[in-house]
Amino acid sequence: MKKTLLTLGLTAFMFGTVVTSCKPSTKEEENAQENLQDAKEEVQEAKEDLVEAKRAATAEEWQAFKDETNAAIAVNETRIAELKVKMKNTGKSIDALYEKNIDALEQKNKELKMRMDSYKNDTSADWESFKREFKYDMNELGKSLKDLTVNNKK
Repeated sequence: MKKTLLTLGLTAFMFGTVVTSCKPSTKEEENAQENLQDAKEEVQEAKEDLVEAKRAATAEEWQAFKDETNAAIAVNETRIAELKVKMKNTGKSIDALYEKNIDALEQKNKELKMRMDSYKNDTSADWESFKREFKYDMNELGKSLKDLTVNNKK
């Protein structure tokens, strides 16, 4: 009898444990599921914002940038032409290196102009990256033109 009672009690205890552990999801689990869904939605929105940031420039912004850079390229062409005239007008022989530097700067200016003309302002191009790199290259060319006329020999 003791054995039967002990077995029955142990069975009832195990049954109770199984029943209580198989209860439906708790409120904490439901909140976790909602938070997970919210996080997924926020990630999707962030992706959409990134795509929007990489979109093509507006027509006005593109035209203003193009006009600005074309004006800077024209200024650089004028400086290069002045350097060539100055080089020819001086009676003394100019270093071949000086002439080579002028030619290299002229070539770089032409490359920038071609790069600007060939850029397609569409959604597949990364406008911000192009603009940043192009401005950097224009600034470097301007510095090189200024540094070319500085006499570093003492």
